[in-house]
Amino acid sequence: MNSKSYKIKEKISDALELPKDITLDIPKITVLGTDSASVENHKGIISYSDNQIRINTGCGILTISGQRLAIKSIIQEEIIITGKISNIGY
Repeated sequence: MNSKSYKIKEKISDALELPKDITLDIPKITVLGTDSASVENHKGIISYSDNQIRINTGCGILTISGQRLAIKSIIQEEIIITGKISNIGY
């Protein structure tokens, strides 16, 4: 998404008090301690192993690293990951 279009959508989202994760096509990441993470508004799995999961998002590639990582569930709107999470980054 180009910068001008993003800024316009961001202003509209703020003015109408709409959730940015929906209006701006950005992921919502929820982490519960070091044991699980939920990624909403994803665009699919890029790679998956027991120590790293890479997820495509509207902001870029999200990398979750750790030990014994597993995908507990994956649906169109959300991915739930369990295991010992040590790092989350873009």
